[in-house]
Amino acid sequence: MCGIVGYIGARNATPIILGGLKKLEYRGYDSAGVAVIHGNQIEVRREAGKLSQLVDLIGKSPIDGAPGIGHTRWATHGAPSAKNAHPHLGNSGKMVVVHNGIVENFLELKAELDGEGITFNSDTDTETIVHLAECQRAGGTSFEEAARRTFKRIHGANVVVLISTDEPDKIIAARIGNAGGVVIGLGEGENFIASDIPAILEHTRRVIFLESRQMAVVTKDSVELTTLDGQKITPEIHSIAYDAVSAEKGEYRHFMQKEIHEQVRALTDTVAGRVDFQEGRIRLPELKLTSELAKRIQRIYITACGTAAYAGMVGKYLIEKIARIPVEVVIASEFRYSDPIVDENTVVMAISQSGETADTLAAMEEGRKKGAIIWSIVNAIGSQAMRVSDGTISMQTGPEIGVASTKAFTAPLVDQYMLAILLADLRGTLDEKTRKELVADLRLIPDVAGRTLDTESQVEKIAYELKDISGCLYLGRGINMPIAYEGALKLKEISYVHAEGYPAGEMKHGPIALIDEEMPVICLALQDPWHEKMISQIQQAKARGGTVIAVATEGDQLVADMADHVLWIPKIPWMLSPIISVFPLQMLAYHIAAIRGLDVDQPRNLAKSVTVE
Repeated sequence: MCGIVGYIGARNATPIILGGLKKLEYRGYDSAGVAVIHGNQIEVRREAGKLSQLVDLIGKSPIDGAPGIGHTRWATHGAPSAKNAHPHLGNSGKMVVVHNGIVENFLELKAELDGEGITFNSDTDTETIVHLAECQRAGGTSFEEAARRTFKRIHGANVVVLISTDEPDKIIAARIGNAGGVVIGLGEGENFIASDIPAILEHTRRVIFLESRQMAVVTKDSVELTTLDGQKITPEIHSIAYDAVSAEKGEYRHFMQKEIHEQVRALTDTVAGRVDFQEGRIRLPELKLTSELAKRIQRIYITACGTAAYAGMVGKYLIEKIARIPVEVVIASEFRYSDPIVDENTVVMAISQSGETADTLAAMEEGRKKGAIIWSIVNAIGSQAMRVSDGTISMQTGPEIGVASTKAFTAPLVDQYMLAILLADLRGTLDEKTRKELVADLRLIPDVAGRTLDTESQVEKIAYELKDISGCLYLGRGINMPIAYEGALKLKEISYVHAEGYPAGEMKHGPIALIDEEMPVICLALQDPWHEKMISQIQQAKARGGTVIAVATEGDQLVADMADHVLWIPKIPWMLSPIISVFPLQMLAYHIAAIRGLDVDQPRNLAKSVTVE
């Protein structure tokens, strides 16, 4: 979840590192720092708070040189402070480290180092790494071998990057377990290291991804990859096509607002090239799904965290309804501890924006151990989840900068709809007429999405009515029940308002006690198979004095007559409705947060990619 940037070459590393860290601010952090080699010394600048505070510090006390490494930290061990910020120097002053993850045997290593008289200058687990590496180096061992020995002693999922004045022509990086990513960018007479592609995209499009238990020795002219056991690896070079301009806010006030509106394009791109409207067929070549495999599947587990898990809940409805395969949705952090019933006829399908979420990767690994077929729906091209899968569907949304996910929620809904049709087609459980109708319905999405987003000004007016609320209840049924969960999550994430998503049919089993004049109730009351039931829920909420905000299908006078406010969406087939019904809830949460003057793109305590448990 933290950001890492490194540079080696003839240029001054400091501005390159700061520029890269700026691109990684979306990950969430509480402190930042930079270290460069200048002459035969390591210069370090660290500061708590936002990156701008580090920039101010460097402005007052400049540093330049190369190679260099930088970091934005999200506290795990030790409070957010300058002394706990990365990078961390060893006692000799000749080696410095940045690190993502958690050193699980930190206390054991620290006790050992304390016994050798090592002085600790922070409260972090990270500092043990550089001290351990220096101890390994003390006996005359090379920088590379000292690093390798150190990496092999660290327990847990970690990314580590080291530089040393003893061998200033190298940066050494390692990925230990399913920690956050490591991307090595290839330049001419210079090379780059980062924890995510956007940090180095302006400098190069040619990259190498480190896999688990791999180590890289990077110079300005070369990259050498080995396993942690020293076996040489021939790196695969990837070409990245992301457009750096897409990482700019442009006309929008926040990245989140921009990304809400980018959903029309993202959903169009999700469908493009995968749908043959003439034949009424779906093509998902990355999934490598054959008729034989489709017929073999007896059960699907969808595993994910947060927003992605709610997308999976919608997918359960779609796959079971269309493909008639039993589906279970399991929160990734619970999956491997639940001893799931998995065999070679089971699919474990992960959904992840980053493809680097630690819990999701662990769930995939558990599925692999039990012999399952591993699939993933991922946004970040080349991410760990994508690389370890037997088959994958890329979301096609482009970079998502705002911490609160929007377009990376709706794209997997379309992906799972297409997957359900393809599975049904290959299994022979869908007649041609129905298949063509379901495929044809995908044509409606871009237009309906655009028309819904055009209602933003009306949503903003309702946001002003709700800007001072202290709690909110979201109700939904059937396929839109997960949208109630997702709507509540968005309000919690960026507005810091306590909100609860709930199955509408369960309202009388507890939540109805909360409803009064102070508790707004948001009801997903679309013209779908659960419409009549939702009308009943609105009536019950109104009878208790609640303010009802309904998400409803255009022209539904029954809802209009009962609700205090209506968030309208155009008519759309009910199986596609969650893709659109979430739009007003995204916009509502966004505008409530913006009206309150909150940091929409980087809400407190949250990170874009959660790479530790």
